[in-house]
Amino acid sequence: MIKSVVSNEYQELQKEIIILQEQWKLQIASKSFKINFDQAEIEAGAPIVELAELELDMPRYKRWISELIDLMISFKPEIESELLKIPSLLTEETLIDWFGEAFFVNYTYFKRFAEEHEILESIPQFLAEVALRPFLQVISEKAQPEVEQMNLSEYCPVCFEPVRLATLDEEGKKVIQCPRCHAHWHAKSLECSHCGNEDHTTIHFLSIEGESAMQIQVCEQCKCYIKIIDTKQFITKPSVALLDLLSIHLDFVAQDNGYSPVREKKVIH
Repeated sequence: MIKSVVSNEYQELQKEIIILQEQWKLQIASKSFKINFDQAEIEAGAPIVELAELELDMPRYKRWISELIDLMISFKPEIESELLKIPSLLTEETLIDWFGEAFFVNYTYFKRFAEEHEILESIPQFLAEVALRPFLQVISEKAQPEVEQMNLSEYCPVCFEPVRLATLDEEGKKVIQCPRCHAHWHAKSLECSHCGNEDHTTIHFLSIEGESAMQIQVCEQCKCYIKIIDTKQFITKPSVALLDLLSIHLDFVAQDNGYSPVREKKVIH
């Protein structure tokens, strides 16, 4: 049984958000688009999203944000006044900024936006990111056959999200999962997904007492970690995004023990 630190109310909100996102995906999944798999650009580190010729419909993006606001008000009426400040601010220019800054996870931009408009700090980025993900997921679905053939690193090749979550498939093999765009790929069981270390003496697991379905794989070489969840132990398998949320207590444990979800970038002078 999951011992999540996330409130039941927030879990229910997330479930409703996932339903909304699936509905939004249907609005764009039928549209034809192509991805220019330029090997040189991919090897240079370009996320596949940037290679996709998918029309980014800003009016639709705005409509999704409005639908999300309505949903959040039904769950969080205490922040209704904050949420209702948003629609009038969403000019086409702002929508383009939100889409781009959400993709690159620019916390500074959204913090500044919230301060400038006197809005609760967490709201703008949350809205922008949630409404962005269906675009990413549609591209990921189309790119999945290519993803499975790629030589992958510590970032998702589709949306460049840092690797932080894996599940075990029916054969017990480790499958890296991106909670953001839903790309997935197999990985070696005893390999650090961050630095590629395969030395079994420096890779080990942190287990949570009473938590048989979840563990944390840590690497002593780069001091990073990844959460690993055995979904076979669930009667109903949660979505990847919900698994990531429900296992957030593993992030706290790993970080309290000195491990990081991303490698520290070395500065070269």
